[in-house]
Amino acid sequence: MERPMPKKIVPSERGVKLIHNPVLNKGTAFTADERKILGLRGLLPPRVTTQELQVKRVMANLRSKSDDLERYLYLTALQDRNENLFYKAVTTHLAEIMPLIYTPTVGQACQLFGHIYRRSRGLYISVEDKGAVEEVLLNWPHRNARVIVVTDGERILGLGDLGTDGMGIPIGKLSLYTACAGIHPTQCLPITIDVGTNNERLLEDPLYLGLQQNRLRGEAYKELLEEFFTAANKVFPQALIQLEDFATRNAFGLLGEYRDKTCMFNDDIQGTGSVALAGLLSALRISGQRLEDQKLVFLGAGEAGVGIADSIVDAIVDLGISPEKARSQCWFVDSQGLVCKERKDLKAHKLPYAHHHAPLATLLDTVKTIQPTALIGVSGQPKQFTEEIIKEMSKHNEHPIIFALSNPTSKSECTAEEAYRWSQGQAIFASGSPFDPVEFNGKTFYPGQGNNVYIFPGIGLGVLYSHSRRITDRMFLEAARVVSQSLTQAELERGQIYPSIENIREVSARIAAAVTKVAIEEGHSDKVLSDNLLEEIRAYMYDPQYPEYR
Repeated sequence: MERPMPKKIVPSERGVKLIHNPVLNKGTAFTADERKILGLRGLLPPRVTTQELQVKRVMANLRSKSDDLERYLYLTALQDRNENLFYKAVTTHLAEIMPLIYTPTVGQACQLFGHIYRRSRGLYISVEDKGAVEEVLLNWPHRNARVIVVTDGERILGLGDLGTDGMGIPIGKLSLYTACAGIHPTQCLPITIDVGTNNERLLEDPLYLGLQQNRLRGEAYKELLEEFFTAANKVFPQALIQLEDFATRNAFGLLGEYRDKTCMFNDDIQGTGSVALAGLLSALRISGQRLEDQKLVFLGAGEAGVGIADSIVDAIVDLGISPEKARSQCWFVDSQGLVCKERKDLKAHKLPYAHHHAPLATLLDTVKTIQPTALIGVSGQPKQFTEEIIKEMSKHNEHPIIFALSNPTSKSECTAEEAYRWSQGQAIFASGSPFDPVEFNGKTFYPGQGNNVYIFPGIGLGVLYSHSRRITDRMFLEAARVVSQSLTQAELERGQIYPSIENIREVSARIAAAVTKVAIEEGHSDKVLSDNLLEEIRAYMYDPQYPEYR
C-alpha cells in the first residue's frame, strides 16, 4: 500500500543543510546518535528534547504574542523551519490554532501580504509566464505533488480582489489538508495565478508583490488558464486541482469547462455546498423535520449560494423527488431583490432558481412572503440578518435555521449572540467564521462553524487514496452525510450541528472511505474495495511524528 513517507529514512542532506530543510528538520529533537552520524554535533544545543516538549515551547511562545496576526507570523515561521513540529502543534491544539492559520486571521494576513512577506511558499504563475507555464511548474522541488490549490485572487473570502496577496488562501487551505486529513506536506502545492488586479489600493502600493496592472479578461485569460490545466496535468498527472476564490464570473465557467476533463473541483461552489448541506441535515436531526419539507431563502446569489442550493437539490432528488420540485424549494435574494422569472437582468447561474413570483425588493419582504424554514447568508455583507428578520423567521418556525456563512467574522450577516437572543434561544445557528459559545436564559449554546474544512480535506484524502480520476457531485453528497452522521447525541443535545473539531481527522478518514466507494462505483478508480477500507485509510494518513534517521 502506498504510504506518504516511511518512519525510518536516510536523509538526503547532512549538517546545516539538514537543519535548514523544513521537511527533514527535527531541531533539538535530533538524538545523540543522529547528531553523530549526520554531522550535527555542535550545531545544536546539547540537550536532546522530545517533540512533545517542543510543542509545549511552541504553545508558550504562541500564547505570549500580542495579537492574532503576530501569532500567524510566528506559526508561519515555524512551518518554514520545521514542518513536522508545526503540524504536531496544529493537530494537538487544532481548535486553538486553526483560526490562526486560516479564517478569520488569514483574511487579515492576505490584506497585508506584501507588507508581512517573509519567505516564498508555493508557485506564482503570471501573465508574463504565458507559453512557459510548464517550465514554472517544473521548478517545484517536489515531484510527488498530489493536491494543488490554485487562486487568481479576485474574490478572497469576503474581502474582494486582493490579487497576488491572496496567496495566503492556498497556503492556508493546504495546511488544513495536512492537519485535518493527513496528506503529507510535500504532496501539497499552493499556486497563485497573477493576471493583475483591479484593486486601486494595491496598484498604488509600492510593497504590493504582484503585477501592477489591471486584470486580464476575455480570451487571453481563458488561454492562460487552459495552459495551466494542460501543464499541471502533464507535470503532476496524479494531482487533484482545487479552485479557490475565483470570482463568480470565472468560477462557474472553469468548473463547467474542466470538471469532466481532469480531477478538479471548486471549493467555493461544491465544498461550501456540501458543508452547508451537512449543517442542514444536522439541524433537521435536532428539529425532527424532513429535508424534502424545507423551504430555503438565500441572501447572495453567487457561487457559494448556488453551490449550496445545488447540493441541497441533489440531496432532495436522491430522495426520489424531481429536480424541478427540489429547485422550487430554494429562493434567492440578490442586490436587486428577489430572484424571479419576472426580472430580465439575471445571469445564467441564477436562472435555475428563478421562479415565477411578483418582484420583492428586500430580504425582509421575502422572508415575510415566502416564510422559509431556513435562512442562508452568503452575501459578504455584514448585519443583513436584522432583529426584525430573525423574529419574523421565529414566528413561523419552532427552530428557525439561521446560517450566517459570510467570511471573515466582520462580514457575518449576524452574530451567534444576536441569532440566539432575537429568536429567544430557538434558532439553530451556523456561521462561516467561529463564534464563542453563547449564554442565554440559563442555557449554553454552541454555534456551529460551517467551515469547508469538514469537507475538502476528506475529499482530497479519498481521491488520493483511491487514485480517482474525477471528483463528482455524488462524492460531495456522501461527504455531507458523513459529517452529519458523525455528530454524537451529546453534541446534538448541546446544539452543535458540526462535529467537534478535535475529531476532524476521523471525520476526514470516513469521508475518504465514502469517496473511495463512490469512485469505484462510478468507474473513476481501478482500486479494489477492501474489507478493511477505513483502517487502511487511517494507516495511509500522514502522522507528524518525527521519523528516525539512520
